[in-house]
Amino acid sequence: MPEKRPFERLPADVSPINYSLCLKPDLLDFTFEGKLEAAAQVRQATNQIVMNCADIDIITASYAPEGDEEIHATGFNYQNEDEKVTLSFPSTLQTGMGTLKIDFVGELNDKMKGFYRSKYTTPSGEVRYAAVTQFEATDARRAFPCWDEPAIKATFDISLIVPKDRVALSNMNVIDRKPYPDDENLVEVKFARTPVTSTYLVAFVVGEYDFVETRSKDGVCVRVYTPVGKAEQGKFALEVAAKTLPFYKDYFNVPYPLPKIDLIAIADFAAGRLHCLLMQKIPVLHPASGLLWLWDMNSPINGLEILLLWNGGLIFG
Repeated sequence: MPEKRPFERLPADVSPINYSLCLKPDLLDFTFEGKLEAAAQVRQATNQIVMNCADIDIITASYAPEGDEEIHATGFNYQNEDEKVTLSFPSTLQTGMGTLKIDFVGELNDKMKGFYRSKYTTPSGEVRYAAVTQFEATDARRAFPCWDEPAIKATFDISLIVPKDRVALSNMNVIDRKPYPDDENLVEVKFARTPVTSTYLVAFVVGEYDFVETRSKDGVCVRVYTPVGKAEQGKFALEVAAKTLPFYKDYFNVPYPLPKIDLIAIADFAAGRLHCLLMQKIPVLHPASGLLWLWDMNSPINGLEILLLWNGGLIFG
């Protein structure tokens, strides 16, 4: 039996400061296109950038040192077993700040990890699919090339290009929604910048949902997203979440750091509990991320998931 190779962390010569990420999922072909612009710091001169990458095909990549010309990558070496890619450049990247740009494509897989498709049935009986994320612990790399280790943190600016009749959600609140110039049936939805966080806490969802909402007594917007026509079933989860947030704020003497929290009912979800920095999914709440996944809209586990926003996401994120 061959010996298992020891785990190796990513090199520390280049690290991210901010990810500006735009994704365009195709809910019919189960593919997605992506554009990444990462503000990065070269800490040690190098002619390579090593990132995590799995089930992603990179189309182009370049690095532009601050105030200097863009340097295009001349090769992409995929290490599939290690879920890494090495971007090679024709000249040395000197120490300092710069911008890494990557265009890529991927698959909305059926494995319930990374950026995947989730089947649901409309009230009329039609089978459709939502696009959902599950990044904990190391599956953000299946949605976009990144430094996918919990200790390597950055801020995120997320944009989603989606059908105009779909709901698009991410960790933060929407700051802009406008028609997509290349297709009148699409819109581009931009979200506010996240706090500094780990890749596994990033989350986004595209699908058809109704919602009920309220505000906690400390002013946080709380929403429960449900399958279309089932908003009434989300009221208990809404009540629990709205009461739980201020309770934990007082108990830990640490306020919830985001302007909103979304609890979302998802038909299939792989992580029993997922600590996202901004949302939470209703066939389970998705804490510490403003977006929580709910398993059961009437379950006491939702209070536990919100607790993990403090004991999970806020501590380790």
